[in-house]
Amino acid sequence: MPIYEYECPACACRFEYLALKADEPAPQCPSCCGTAVTKVMSAASFRAHGIPTGTGGFAAPSCKPAGGG
Repeated sequence: MPIYEYECPACACRFEYLALKADEPAPQCPSCCGTAVTKVMSAASFRAHGIPTGTGGFAAPSCKPAGGG
């Protein structure tokens, strides 16, 4: 279930909404109950491949992949 971020142009309220279905209509603003909310681009969440280095970066794993060769 994706979480979408919306903004209300009437009161400038930004809020998140958990969509239970992909084709669900846009929600109402929780602040002013407006229905003309727009979906905004939000940061994606992902996990980087590798080992955290402690400096904010990732290093390649030190082990070699298994397999013949």
